[in-house]
Formats: sequence, structure tokens, C-alpha cells
Amino acid sequence: MSSGLYQKLVDEGLLISHEEGDNRLLQKTEEGIGYKVIRPEQIPYVSYPYEWCYSQLKDAALCTMRVQLLALAYGMVLKDASAYNIQFVHGRSVFIDTLSFEFYREGDSWVAYKQFCQHFIGPLALMAYTDVRLSQLFRVYIDGPALDLVSELLPTRTRFKYSMLSHIHLHAKIQARYADAAVDKSDEVNKNRKISALAFKALMGSIENCVKGLHWQPAKVEWGDYYANTNYQHESMKQKESLVADFLESGADKQLTVHDLGANVGYFSRVAAGRGFDVVSHDIDPVAVEKNYRRVRDKQEGSILPLSLDLTNPGGAIGWHLTERDSFLDRCSGNGGTTVLALALIHHLAISNNVPLEKLSVFFATIARVLIIEFVPKEDSQVKRLLATREDIFPDYHLAGFEKAFGQNFEFTRKAAIKGSDGTLYLLTRKEA
Repeated sequence: MSSGLYQKLVDEGLLISHEEGDNRLLQKTEEGIGYKVIRPEQIPYVSYPYEWCYSQLKDAALCTMRVQLLALAYGMVLKDASAYNIQFVHGRSVFIDTLSFEFYREGDSWVAYKQFCQHFIGPLALMAYTDVRLSQLFRVYIDGPALDLVSELLPTRTRFKYSMLSHIHLHAKIQARYADAAVDKSDEVNKNRKISALAFKALMGSIENCVKGLHWQPAKVEWGDYYANTNYQHESMKQKESLVADFLESGADKQLTVHDLGANVGYFSRVAAGRGFDVVSHDIDPVAVEKNYRRVRDKQEGSILPLSLDLTNPGGAIGWHLTERDSFLDRCSGNGGTTVLALALIHHLAISNNVPLEKLSVFFATIARVLIIEFVPKEDSQVKRLLATREDIFPDYHLAGFEKAFGQNFEFTRKAAIKGSDGTLYLLTRKEA
């Protein structure tokens, strides 16, 4: 605080701001008494690396390095380089761990180097060179995939790229050298290796350039042409957009974040954002999330947060005692529920994934205080496409079956047929016990 680093980082939008709280809240412990109580700015929705698209993880890495380089200019360094220290607020990556800073001592190596490689360089390289879906390794390896695993999964050609050779492959060999020791001493060896201030800055530049040099170009979105390939005409889309906006205005609380499930590239997320709502825009397709995020970043659409989500296997609580990272359900329903958009989605869950309508009703009631949902019947071209290669074992999948199932947990506030299509849009309010 006294060095001016805090204010510099906050002014540049790189660090979450805080206020000092009431120090009377401090309590004595065996170790003594605390120093300060701080009250950080509250983040609307906490997300995790396995929910980010490629460009989000890359921006998080570059944000971390920008913070590190600015800290160095003020005589400090980061002692942590965890991807979980980054959140996305108002469309930008921001560092949230106010207590991650310590004084730089010339001769010391960067204690967070291994963590940065495991949390950022390794996953980014796997996504860029092998398969973008390997970001999901974060769900198994909470501290990032080990570098020996990353090295094995990367193609041979990466060994001929200096940045990958030094930060991944050779780094993994150094770690493997100490794998049989009672304690992993690779960090200790790294810590004891003296490095000049000039060499330290050069290492930081090398790490930053390594991240900047990694690229992944999205191809076709799995459902990107959904509306172009269905019976949704221009007039139908406009009417659907108008209905969604009207339902939001009349039924949703602007204090509640809108969760757009199955958002694709975020068409209706932007409808909600345009009405003053904060929106978390979820989709299963990493390409769709990537394109959505790039538009958010390029257009500075700070009200929209694109994230990756498989509704049939959403992120659960993980870490020690299952309390380090909250589940998707806990984050959505923690304040009594949220507003949910589920447009052109239910047939994917009910038919593609065999989830009964009753189960869907219970699920949505868990997270949604207000639900705007579209029922797409079997007559729809996309439902016909889903049923073309399988037996129709869904006798209850029709409008009456939907209303019966969802009527168990929701009050039907409004209902409207979408002209020029087979879909019906509903505004539902959860029944409270």
C-alpha cells in the first residue's frame, strides 16, 4: 500500500479494490493478532479455469504476468501464480489475491514459476497443440496438470520450439529427477539457485513471450448455425427476442444475475444485457464460448461472462473437504436462486441425454427463482434431427407433458407461441415452500 503498487494495479484494472474494515474484528491467536481487516470488492459470479475458454485462460495468464512485472517495478513479486487468483469482472481478467505479494530479493528465483507453468503454460499448450477440451484436466488436477503429463501429451514438434522445450519439457525433467525423493526438492533447488536481477527480468520476459506466442483458432461451432438451419425465420427470431425481453422486464429482478444456459455464441445473452441485466452465458461447445468471449472482449461488453458448462456433468465442489471450489449449483442457488434462460435447450437434455422432464423440472427449480424456458416439440426440425438416428422412446415429450412436469415446481406466469416456429415460450416462477 505504501509503495503505491496497490493504487497502480487498481488504477489499471489489474487488481480487485478493497476498503479497510473494522480492526476491532481482529482476534488474538497463539500466533498473535492480525494486522488489518480488509473488505474486497464483491465479484458478481466466481468462475474457475475449467469453465474458461482458451482466450480467457490466456488473458488470465497475461494478467498475472502484467501484475508480476508491475510488482517488480515497485520492488515486489508474486509468491503465488494460481489461475484461481484471477476472476473475470466487467469483461476483463483481474487479480483478486491481495495477499500474494512479497518483497523482491535480488538473487532469488521466482518461487511461483512452477505453479505458473502448471496453471497456465501447460494447459494453454495442451489446448493449442493437442485438444482444446483438455482444459477439463483442471477438474482432476486442482493445482494444474503435472508437467510430466503435459510433456507426454504434447506433440513431438513442441520439443523443437524453445519456449515449450524450456518451460515444459526440460522443466518436467527437472521435476522428474526429484520424483523419488521423500520430498519434491525441485522447488527448493530452484529457490537456492541464485539469479541476478537482470536474469530475473529476462525470465519474466521469456515467460510472457511464451504465453503470447501460444495461439488457438476456433473452427466451426457445433450448434453455431442452429437458427440458420431450423425453421426460425427472421420474423420468428425478432418475435422471440421481443418476448424474451418482455418476459425479463416483467418477471425478473435486475438484482439477480441471469444465467443463459445453452447460450451458444450469446445471442439472447445480449438481449438480456441490453435490458440492464448481468449475464453468465454458458455453453457446452468450447468454440462457441471462445467466440462469445472474443466478442465480449472486443466490444467491451462488461455485463456478459461467457463460460463453458456441460449441464449433464456440471462442475462439482472440489478440493480439500470439497470446500475449496464451489459447485455450479451452489454458486447459482446460493442466494436463493437466480434468473435462468433455457432457450432451444430442453430437447437436447430430454432427448439427446435421456433426462426425464420431471428431473429437469427439479433441476431448474434448484437454481431458478425465475425461469424463461422454451419448449421445442417433436415437430421442430432440430428435434427431428435428434430423433432421426434413434428410437423415439419419449412418449411424454409433448406440450402437455412439459406443463405437467414443470407445474409441479413452478407457477406458470406467462405463455406465448413463437410465430413462424413450433416453439412455445414460458415465463415461470418457482413455487416456494
